[in-house]
Amino acid sequence: MTSNEFLPKTLVLGASLKPERYSNLAIRRLRKHGIEVIAIGTRSGMVEDVKIQTEPIRVDDIHTITLYLGPQNQPPYYDYILGLRPKRIIFNPGTENPELVKLARQNGINTVEGCTLVMLSNGIYYEW
Repeated sequence: MTSNEFLPKTLVLGASLKPERYSNLAIRRLRKHGIEVIAIGTRSGMVEDVKIQTEPIRVDDIHTITLYLGPQNQPPYYDYILGLRPKRIIFNPGTENPELVKLARQNGINTVEGCTLVMLSNGIYYEW
């Protein structure tokens, strides 16, 4: 699929207000591609037109969760992540977590170890 055929709603988990952080850049690039973004981080604020929430919020129709949390910080979010029933989880570099991969697959969620920014740049973000 191309970006014109399908725009997956994406949750950025581990979002940062700091422009130099990859999660911040991912939010900006996802929006540039016209993708709806939900962002959760430790500090509330805005990245372009996306409000960073500080608590998990209920969201329907999440296609992709892209992780920017190290594996040591992921366990409190397991139930939340699985409960959203995304189609896939992208484990960006440094977020790889075999335990969460196993849980996701047991729940029918595809997992990808990759980089959201690279996936957007080379057009494979839309493949699933």
